[in-house]
Amino acid sequence: QVELVESGGGSVQAGGSLRLSCAASGYTDSINCLGWFRQAPGKEREGVAAIVRGGGTTYYADSVKGRFTISQDNAKNTAYLRMNSLKPEDTAMYYCAASFYCSWVSWSVLDEYSYWGQGTQVTVSS
Repeated sequence: QVELVESGGGSVQAGGSLRLSCAASGYTDSINCLGWFRQAPGKEREGVAAIVRGGGTTYYADSVKGRFTISQDNAKNTAYLRMNSLKPEDTAMYYCAASFYCSWVSWSVLDEYSYWGQGTQVTVSS
């Protein structure tokens, strides 16, 4: 079993920045990929970014490329999502998720992830 705990959400004005953290615990040796997803009210959950634990390969949604950066500290079993130049449309609940495997095809597929955190709210005002 793997537990994921997100932190770092909050309220910022447009153009501001936030850094989200995802701390993983439990049987983390089985996890090869950590991803960030978000869900806005009335919308489906969507993939934001993912990182492969072993090699550090990263994947991003087109909507956040150039603004968001995913990184990891394997020693701490923690993944981060640095969000710059935030826009009101980035407002959502952000979730961390863990998968046994991800690729450029599968990284944003919700069903590929076996473990999910409880989420952290990000609100961007105009």
